[in-house]
Order: sequence, then structure tokens, then C-alpha cells
Amino acid sequence: MNKAKFRLDINESATHPLEKRAIRRMTLRLIPFMFILYIVAYLDRVNVGFAALQMNAELQLSNAVFGFGSGIFFIGYFLFEIPSNLILHKVGARVWIARIMISWGVIASAMMFVTGPKSFYALRFLLGFAEAGFFPGMILYLTYWFPHKYLARNVALFMTATALAGVVGGPVSGALLEMHGILGVSGWQWLFLLEGIPAVLLGFAVFFYLPERPEKSAWLPQKEKEWLREQLAREHQKKTGEPEQGLFQAIRSGRVWVLCLIYFTLVVSMYGIAMWMPLMLKNITGFSNFLVGVVSILPYLAAAVFMVIIGISSDRTGERRLHMAGSLILASFGFLLSVFTGSAVWSVVCLAIAAAGIWGALGPFWAFAGSFLSGTGAAGGFALINSIGNLGGFTGPWLMGFFRDSTGSYATGMTSLGLIIFAGGIMAWLLKFCQRGR
Repeated sequence: MNKAKFRLDINESATHPLEKRAIRRMTLRLIPFMFILYIVAYLDRVNVGFAALQMNAELQLSNAVFGFGSGIFFIGYFLFEIPSNLILHKVGARVWIARIMISWGVIASAMMFVTGPKSFYALRFLLGFAEAGFFPGMILYLTYWFPHKYLARNVALFMTATALAGVVGGPVSGALLEMHGILGVSGWQWLFLLEGIPAVLLGFAVFFYLPERPEKSAWLPQKEKEWLREQLAREHQKKTGEPEQGLFQAIRSGRVWVLCLIYFTLVVSMYGIAMWMPLMLKNITGFSNFLVGVVSILPYLAAAVFMVIIGISSDRTGERRLHMAGSLILASFGFLLSVFTGSAVWSVVCLAIAAAGIWGALGPFWAFAGSFLSGTGAAGGFALINSIGNLGGFTGPWLMGFFRDSTGSYATGMTSLGLIIFAGGIMAWLLKFCQRGR
């Protein structure tokens, strides 16, 4: 077969039927399944915020203890992130992602056995250790399949799972808390047990559903495989000037380290509100646990919609940096405005603005990283960005708990998150000075 006819110019092939069929087929086969996986991952990561509505009082955990325990998840995540992603690159996505999901599901359910601060810290740390590599592994996996011009929208579609996990998880978690006392088990224990089981079941499903690479896929026709191979090989060549980029080359990149800092500010703010939103909404509204779960839908719904809009806009224009910077600065305004609101309604609106900006930045952020990382460099680079950035997942919840205990309000914590993510927006804008060769 003549391969020349598959060498479509990436800037001129938007309407080519072969390209359309390949992208549509891959999107429909991969994104919905990966979407479900990430919903489960995010729920198991942040459901501790809803558990806190009962658990903190029952186990007499202070705000500082809860904030530290929520965040220590990311210390375990940080320590095993890069090794986990490099192992995934070597042994294959199917085996390693399945391992990650099964182990984290078991530990997530074991959270029901927490009895005090020490066991809370230990299990949250182990949960982070078990889940390490999942998210950057998913991003890396998408780069095996999608040319760069389609990456931001598919990353955005995949990552709307984190926002929609809040839409689904809020009412579900609130309802599970209402099981309090059934069989002598507390509601927060039911929550951990029942929300951990899906991860184990889906881990086994990964073995049978996810192909390792496009060339090993039984459902992608040969012509589409050849077209995709041509496009990805050409992109890798353009990124590095050589067939594959090494890990050391990625680590030496100034842009990688700037992205680490930007992602740190983003994650500080994301988990600062994600872990504390149920408690904040309870404090603001005085609603029942179930109604708190229902109200928590609104910020996540705004995040999901804005995330898709920004991802599509970023792909259509081919612009990443300003989409990222603008979203982060929008989030900072949401945080800072929340300090000056005196009503529950406006507080929820401000949380929605902050969430929209945070989640909106994610698609352009990872597409920007994917524009110059490839091969082993992508595996290590994505993991480095995610692991260092996710230290913000420790910092954000801890800061909120510290300021809540020391000041008696959430205002100082929200101001801190707003200023931190504003700094991230400025750094994103300054990425134009970190281009190759400058």
C-alpha cells in the first residue's frame, strides 16, 4: 500500500474523510470509558470532604487535622508519581492503569476503618501512593492516539470528569451519609465503602477494554492506523528534531519547570475548594447534608461547561497560553470576590466563577505541555509536572484548615487561594518568554 496518500498535511486535512473517521472512532471508543474512570478517581480523592460532615465530629478531628489529612494524599502521590508513569510507559497502559485502580479502590474502601488522626493520615497517604500515575498516565495515553490539533478538546472532554464527578458525587455522597446507623455503621463509613468498590470493578474492566497502542487496536481499521502513525511520527519529529525525546532533556526544559509552578498554583486552588466546599456550604447555608450535596452541583456544573468551551476554543484557534492565563485569572477573581459577599447565593456564584476558571485552564494547560514533549520525555515530563504540581493538593487543604482554625472564618483562606492562582495566571502569560531557543 502506498503510504504517501496518508501523509496529509496536518494544517490542511481538517475536512479529509479518513481523518474525520479516525478521530471520531477513537473519541467514541476511548473518551467515554476514560471519562468514567476519572469520575471514579476524583470521587475517591475528594469524597473525604463530604465524609467530614459527620466524620470530623464523630472522631473529634480538628480543622487543621482534617486539612492536613486531606492533603497528605498528595505527598504519597508525589513520591510515586514519576516512577509510576515510567513503569506505565514500559509495561503498557492496560496492565498498569488496572493495577492503579484496583489498589486505590481497596484502600478507598478501607478508609471506613479510620479511628483517629493517625489512621486517617496513614490511609490518605497510602491512597495517594496507590493512585499515583493515574492522571498523567491518562494524559500520556491520549498522546498515543490523538494528534496535537485534537488534544486540548479531548483532554478537556476527559477532564470534565472531575467537574461532573462533583455534579454526580455531591448528591450521591449526601445520600450515602443518610445511611447513618444502618447495620450499626456510620454514614461516612458507608460513603467510603460504597464509593471505593467501583474502582476495583473498573480496574478489571480496563484489562479487556483499553488497547495498549493504536497499532494493537482491533477496532481501528488499517488505513486509519497508518494515517495516525504518519501524523504522530511527524509531530514527534517536529517537537524534538529527533525521533524521541529523552527524560533528561525534558527535565532540563525551562518550560517544564514553569509549568510545574503554574500547575502547583492551579492545584492549590482546586483542592483548596474541593476538599472544603461541603463544609463551607454547610456553614453558609445551614442545609442538611443531602441538600449541601445538591447545592455543590452548581460550581462543578459551571466548571464542566466552561471547560468544554475553553477546550474547543483553544483547539479551533490553536492558542493555548492565553486561554490558560485568562482562565486562571478569572478563577482568582472568583476567590477574591467571595470574601466580600454577604449572602449564600452570591457565595455560591463566586465559587462557580472560581471553579469555572480552574477547570477551564486544564485543557489548554496539558495541550501546551503536549506540544513540546514526546516519547519518554512526555512520560517523565507529564509525571514531573503533575507530581510537583500536585504538592499543591497538600498545600491548599492544609492552608484552608490552618486559617479556619486560626481566624475562625474561611475569608483568609479564600484570599490566599485567589492570590496564589493569580500568580499562576501571570506565569502562564509569561510563558511566551520561555520559548525554545530564548
